[in-house]
Amino acid sequence: MTTQFSVADIELELARYPKDQESNLQAWDAADEHLIKHLKETEQVSVTTAILNDNFGALTTCLRSMDPAWPLMVETDAKTSQLGIQQNLATNKLPSEAIEWLNSRDDLPSKIELVLMKLPKNLTYFAHQLNRLSQVLPVNTQVLISAKAKSINKSVLELISKHLGSASASLTWKKTRVITCVSDGKVRSLPNEVQWSVPKLNLEIRNLSNVFAANKLDIGAEIMLENMPKGNFKSIIDLGCGNGILGLHAKQLFPEAYIHFVDDSEMAIESAKQNWQLNKLDTDGLVGQQATFGWDDCLTHLDDGVRPDLILCNPPFHQGEAITDHIAWQMFLQSWRSLKNGGILHVVGNRHLAYHVKLQRIFKNCTTVASNGKFVILQAQKISKKAEPFETHTTEAEMVASEPHPQSSLYGAKK
Repeated sequence: MTTQFSVADIELELARYPKDQESNLQAWDAADEHLIKHLKETEQVSVTTAILNDNFGALTTCLRSMDPAWPLMVETDAKTSQLGIQQNLATNKLPSEAIEWLNSRDDLPSKIELVLMKLPKNLTYFAHQLNRLSQVLPVNTQVLISAKAKSINKSVLELISKHLGSASASLTWKKTRVITCVSDGKVRSLPNEVQWSVPKLNLEIRNLSNVFAANKLDIGAEIMLENMPKGNFKSIIDLGCGNGILGLHAKQLFPEAYIHFVDDSEMAIESAKQNWQLNKLDTDGLVGQQATFGWDDCLTHLDDGVRPDLILCNPPFHQGEAITDHIAWQMFLQSWRSLKNGGILHVVGNRHLAYHVKLQRIFKNCTTVASNGKFVILQAQKISKKAEPFETHTTEAEMVASEPHPQSSLYGAKK
């Protein structure tokens, strides 16, 4: 994996967060390089700058290397992005003081003089960000947006013009382009949350703009909901919770359980919290005392006192536009470490991802609960013995290095 970033006389060492992940994915792309090259060529001076969607800190670290006192506001919906930016600033001995950290729902300050953005994959979320900017940017404020050339088309430019101001794209460089937008000073309203019903579960679901499955039940969650585990569970984690529907239904099935919702997306965590309140799932008058909502990198910062007896998990197999299984590895390994002895990890995934191999490697057991032509439900139980090889020192990288070749025998017959 390449960690040496070099463009326009800027030399940095950049890595995705966490550093010990085994994804072979670098922490920047050509769109980052193009935007920094543009800033250098136009001799951009240090002004109060908002940076949005800086995946792992390439933009933030570059600006701080150009001027350690460059006034910055950094907005991200992903906790791993925020942690990655902080990690890369520290690696390159660049100051992180005085950076204003924002999530995608915080009020934006009105003092912004320049905006740098990476075009997100989710254009609904992109429109939401543009609307937010329109509420604070003075007329004629420059907004620079970089992306792969294939992602920039007439409809994207029209979207920007509709929600913020006139936009034009640069010539292509390394298969990327930089869009220059000039804010028109017109204030746009933020869109309302999408809300939809799941009648068979008697649940109402509300989604913010950057949450997966925005207006309907996704098919992976649907088969999971139809095949929930049996037991008397008292502490449950919905890991990678999205809008929280698995954890919500778990509370319906196990009313005495305490539910922990965890996701890398702050908007997902807020959606899960709103859905908990919307569906009035607190019991015995204990309002707000039967669930927690954690914006985190998987279970990295889970309280040491939390020892769940059930973890529900629908792992992502991509990070941004990159297809990767390192997040699933991390989720499974951290689940093994967090579960109480005898606790269960209940997982849904596409059949071709071969999650059973990983679970068998970590838990030494794996059972197929259900399967169809596309998805499989797998269950692994933590059966701890005296020697616990993964409890403290085994890293995800070491696990991946020793992964056996995937087999399909555990999937069972198609239904």
